[in-house]
Amino acid sequence: MKILVCISSVPDTTSKINFTDNNSKFDTNGIQFVINPYDEFGLTKAVMLKEQLQATVTVITVGDATTEPVIRKALAIGADNAIRVNLKALDSYSTAREIANYIKENPFDLIIAGKESSDYNGGAVPGIISDILEIPFINACNGLSTDGNSAELKREIDGGIETLKINLPIIIGGQKGLVEESELRIPNMRGIMTSRSKPLEVIEPNQTSTLTESVLFEKPVQKGECKIISSDNVRELVNELHNIAKVI
Repeated sequence: MKILVCISSVPDTTSKINFTDNNSKFDTNGIQFVINPYDEFGLTKAVMLKEQLQATVTVITVGDATTEPVIRKALAIGADNAIRVNLKALDSYSTAREIANYIKENPFDLIIAGKESSDYNGGAVPGIISDILEIPFINACNGLSTDGNSAELKREIDGGIETLKINLPIIIGGQKGLVEESELRIPNMRGIMTSRSKPLEVIEPNQTSTLTESVLFEKPVQKGECKIISSDNVRELVNELHNIAKVI
């Protein structure tokens, strides 16, 4: 069984975000990049399936050389090999198109992507790959089991959980629930040392055009200070809600 995990390099959620060039470009200075959390759930699940079914796990990312530390971490976690498409990821379409081009030449039984990335939250890449390749796509999966020929998937819907059974190949958009946070794997020293000798192939892009462009970024308005009022001081609380906040 061959599994492909699509990963993206995103800023750590604790990073302080700034912009340059009149707020038109993201400032990467001082930013720590990590594997997109939704992708990491998928990667961990893929490694578990590798151990159960003797599968091989390949990770792929679209990005320049700055993404390679994140790729090496994926290899240290347990992926067997990695592909980097040498193109800066600028929008969902160009990213998905490059990944789809690779899959056309190198078919996989199971393709796992995060349901979205934690930076732009586009949520479009796995769906576009599915459309290009005409492979069934199931989004927001939080449960997956497979015997190598078919898969059983679970995802939350309004009022319950939907269970689907489908033959491979498929592509899924994963989230927390594929594995629990306690099951995420921290690379150990052996994994880190082994990752240095695992194949990381860099391939050139097909010069796919982009369909969208980021023209301006704007930070959300900072929250105001919080005023704490004693539970015994009902009069002041009412005054604040009525005359200041004007919510009553």
